Amino acid sequence: MSEESRIQEVYERRRIDKGGLYSWFNKGHLYMVQEVERALLILLSKSGIDSLEGKAILDIGCGSGSWIQEFLKLGAAPENLAGVDLLEWRIDAARRSCPAGIRLKCGSAEKLDFSDRSFDVVTQFVVFSSILDSNMKQQVASEMLRVLKDDGFIIWYDFFVRDPRNKNVKGIDKNALRQLFPGCQIELRRITLAPPLVRLIAPRSWLLCYALEKLKLFDTHYLGFIRK
Repeated sequence: MSEESRIQEVYERRRIDKGGLYSWFNKGHLYMVQEVERALLILLSKSGIDSLEGKAILDIGCGSGSWIQEFLKLGAAPENLAGVDLLEWRIDAARRSCPAGIRLKCGSAEKLDFSDRSFDVVTQFVVFSSILDSNMKQQVASEMLRVLKDDGFIIWYDFFVRDPRNKNVKGIDKNALRQLFPGCQIELRRITLAPPLVRLIAPRSWLLCYALEKLKLFDTHYLGFIRK
């Protein structure tokens, strides 16, 4: 089985979320998403960005378009937004939920159908950890850099730990990131309390989740910017 087919099969199995892990009514999922949103806003603000107006943005592994919709809230225009996903049913969901004018394409990020240096921002949210083949990871990273403008930046969010219970994912540590994006400036911060802990604690106390997260000892993800 090719790596592309393996990924498609894994996500097809996840399509039916029997436990409601990714439901907005799940307090653990809601806490994690809102925490990433807050942290991203802080990073953008510290970089002097208070709006995404006029920014051309590409979301790799866009899924049903949830982050694309967030970028709209931050001022991005539909005609400046694009998303790519490997799964047709996820792109179909994105087309139903996103405004017209957004370029949504089904295909592999190994070969992006966009011109060189055509985006101010390229994003990936927990995509690379789902790719186990090192050659595919490197090719996707190279394509992200190819379509990124020289003064643009990549928004990176993914976990850096290895989950022994899930053989279909692999965390990306700082050394691996440097190999994927050689010669780039990489700025990262640890965020996101370990999801099993969040799912256990959030229904009882968001305050405790927040306190544990601030300790950083149990945080499992990196959020940050990558620049050429």
